[in-house]
Amino acid sequence: MKILVVDDEALLVKGIRFNLQNDGYEVITGSNGLEAVELAKDPSINLIVLDVMMPEMDGLTACSKIREFSNVPIILLTAKTEDMDKLLGFDQGADDYLTKPFNILELKARIRALLRRAGPSSAVQTNSLAIDSITLDLDARNAYRNGELVDLTAKEFDVIEFLMRNPNRVYSREALLDTIWVYEYRSDIRTVDVHIRRLREKLEDNPAEPRHIMTKWGVGYYFKK
Repeated sequence: MKILVVDDEALLVKGIRFNLQNDGYEVITGSNGLEAVELAKDPSINLIVLDVMMPEMDGLTACSKIREFSNVPIILLTAKTEDMDKLLGFDQGADDYLTKPFNILELKARIRALLRRAGPSSAVQTNSLAIDSITLDLDARNAYRNGELVDLTAKEFDVIEFLMRNPNRVYSREALLDTIWVYEYRSDIRTVDVHIRRLREKLEDNPAEPRHIMTKWGVGYYFKK
C-alpha cells in the first residue's frame, strides 16, 4: 500500500511517515500543492494525506486538480475549524477531514477505514491486536485484560497501541512524545512516565513487576512480547 503525504511542516511529515512506515505502508512525501498534484499522478498510490494551507498551491485547489484524474481517497489536514472550510474540502472531492492538532493514531484509523471502503484490492491490517492477556479493539478503541474491558484514556490507548504494534523495540521518552503527542507537551517528558505508570496499573497483573510494559533503564520504554 502506497500513501502520499503532502504538508509544508517538515516535522509533521516526518512523524506521519515514521508511523505509517512502521505499519507497513510505503510513503512518499511532498511539501506544497504543486508537488501534490504531480506526485498524485503515480497510479500505484492508494491514498493521499493533504494539508490545506500550503505554499505554491493550497490543498483545496490541489485536491480539486487531483480529482480531475484520480479517485483515490483523500484526507485533508488543516488548522482551521470552521464548518465552511470542511464543506469546501468535501466540495473539492476530499473523503475525510482532520483538524490540527490531531491524534496520529486517529489519522491511522481513518486511513484504514478509507482503504477498507476503497475495496478488496486495498486490503488493510486487522482491526484487533492481541498479545498474551492484553487485547485492543482498534475500531472501537477498547482495551481488554484477560477478556475484561479496561477503561483507558485516549492517550493511554495511543501509547499502548503504538508499543504493541512495535514489540521489543525500545523508544525514548522524546521519541514517544514526537510520535504520539506530536504537538502537545513536547517539552515535558514526564507526561510519558505518568502514562506508562497508569498503563501498568490498568493492564499488568502486578504493576510493580510488569511482564509487558517494560523500562530499559537510561533508554526508554518498550512492550515485551
